[in-house]
Amino acid sequence: MSAQQRSALFIDGANLYAATKALGFDIDYRRLLREFQSRDALLRAFYYTAIVEDQEYSSIRPLIDWLDYNGFRVVTKPAKEFVDSMGRRKVKGNMDIELAIDALELASHIDHMVLFSGDGDFRSLVEAMQRRGVRVTVVSTIQTQPAMIADDLRRQADEFMDLAQLASRIGRDPGERGSRAPDNRHSGDTATRFRGETPERSPRPSPALESRYGIRQNDEVVEP
Repeated sequence: MSAQQRSALFIDGANLYAATKALGFDIDYRRLLREFQSRDALLRAFYYTAIVEDQEYSSIRPLIDWLDYNGFRVVTKPAKEFVDSMGRRKVKGNMDIELAIDALELASHIDHMVLFSGDGDFRSLVEAMQRRGVRVTVVSTIQTQPAMIADDLRRQADEFMDLAQLASRIGRDPGERGSRAPDNRHSGDTATRFRGETPERSPRPSPALESRYGIRQNDEVVEP
């Protein structure tokens, strides 16, 4: 890849969390950002997730707070809650529209889109980006049973990148589980953060935050 190629990351938070959980490793978002900064001229890194607004405490909030201060553009919306036929509390949050709109609006400014999701609903978005001259890489995995990526999406992408192959470069050291980011509250501006300087902000107290990326508490089940 050319160092002059302009790119943007689009991360489907719930989908990425499910894939890495199935593979048995945790994402180090600092390493992930640096990995893709080293590949292209990275303009933006978006992270999408639905959150439960009426909870006194949500375990994903410290994560999105940290991401927002360390080089990511975080996009959230309230999740919808319901109880299924088995009496289990579930949370449903779909961020497909938000991600698609941001990608299409940015299409004229980038050469390369990196989509972290295996959701087959994104096949039409990938095709639309390609019609606009944007090369699309999809990041998910086929190393699970069943595969975490829809076959239609994988075939539509210009390149498929397996998370299992990236684990050594963007995964966290298992020995670091439960550790927290150092306390450094200088947020900096977007330009500074995307030059490879990723200032850190200490998140609000969280039970093993960095070993629980994307997971909700108690009996909540998140559905895409």
